[in-house]
Amino acid sequence: MRPGRRAQPNRVTWSRGATSSRWALLRCQAGFAFLLLALNLAAAQGAEAAPAKYRWDLAALSQPPAIFPAPDLHADGVQAFFYAGLPYRGQPTRVFAFYGLPTNAAPAKPVPAVVLVHGGGGTAFADWVRLWTGRGYAAIAMDLCGCVPAGSYGHWQRHAHGGPPGWGGFDQIDEPPADQWTAHAVADVVLAHSLLRSFPEVDPKQIGITGISWGGYLTCIVAGVDARFRCAVPVYGCGFLGDDSVWLPDFQRLGAEKAARWLGWWDPSQYLGEADLPMLWVNGSNDFAYPMDSWQKSYRRAKGPRTLCLKLRMPHGHNGPGEKPPEIHAFMDACLNAGPPLLRVTGQGRSGTAVWASCAGPAAVKRAELEFARDTGPWQQRNWETAPAHFDLVADRASAELPAGTTAYYLNLIDERDLVVSTEHEELAPAQP
Repeated sequence: MRPGRRAQPNRVTWSRGATSSRWALLRCQAGFAFLLLALNLAAAQGAEAAPAKYRWDLAALSQPPAIFPAPDLHADGVQAFFYAGLPYRGQPTRVFAFYGLPTNAAPAKPVPAVVLVHGGGGTAFADWVRLWTGRGYAAIAMDLCGCVPAGSYGHWQRHAHGGPPGWGGFDQIDEPPADQWTAHAVADVVLAHSLLRSFPEVDPKQIGITGISWGGYLTCIVAGVDARFRCAVPVYGCGFLGDDSVWLPDFQRLGAEKAARWLGWWDPSQYLGEADLPMLWVNGSNDFAYPMDSWQKSYRRAKGPRTLCLKLRMPHGHNGPGEKPPEIHAFMDACLNAGPPLLRVTGQGRSGTAVWASCAGPAAVKRAELEFARDTGPWQQRNWETAPAHFDLVADRASAELPAGTTAYYLNLIDERDLVVSTEHEELAPAQP
């Protein structure tokens, strides 16, 4: 198989795969009450408090790392190399990466750039880099699990200088924090950014980041750690994973003290409060890993301007659903390349069953939709329906009447480019019989 190509391009990016998501969800439901009880009891009994968030050495990580050749891992139209990572268990590490430039890039005409952070089961993908070079951007995609893009999807070949394996590092919680996966993965992303900034063909003031699934999780952390980024787009990934996520059984197995330690060091909620850059949050209404409640807490925690794009039943995957939503391209262009912005939701509200949202932006609104559910329970299992909403072109305001029995809703606004922005969702108490 040619390096950098996906063997299974539509596979779920979480390392356990889509086929296990239903079983994982059932395990989550069974373990959720136990985990909350355990954590509450630990707090009530004065157990060890969750540690302060981890501190990366940003002065060191802001320096461009050394580069090493990777002659056997070339791919069409991109460069392949290793760069120096953090020490792991006292030994030096190297990080594999693909890097590409658009044809018009030159030191006299530097181009904007994007850092691409893959998800669980993924690696550095050459065609993801080429997607962005074709749009006029420099791009770098790195492997975050000590692997190279050789082998089958999710079973990439580890190399001799790899750092800790992924994903999540739950089984590494008793290791020194500097030897755990999230510490290395975040550092590797920041180092890739520093490397991009050192290239003369790249405009160091116009660099964004996007990541998918576990890569979206990392993007949330990096957005609060590396203040040099101009914008960020986490896809699916969010924080508050101990409140609701597909990993609740993992926290249950860790026990209250170790779960609190992991969440204190590695949950994005610890870092999003420092993220004051524009962020586009992309997710699906029924995402199996990152549900809407934890997603909402996460985007509310970040301090910078936010835009939401919540698509009904958006598939969870790398190629296509995670990489190619056109809203990501438009958002990056607006932030980094003087392109027209997405619509901006300027207000929303509800009076009884009447809901509304106002918006602004250079593009005309083509239509508005009410997305609503009538059931309760896990977000992953809710049955979402769509109804047209009225849009007043003069007032730039969408409005709709909630159908009987609505328990949750949000509005989607679609502009003339077919680009979607969403309001926040609101959950309503179910009607009493």
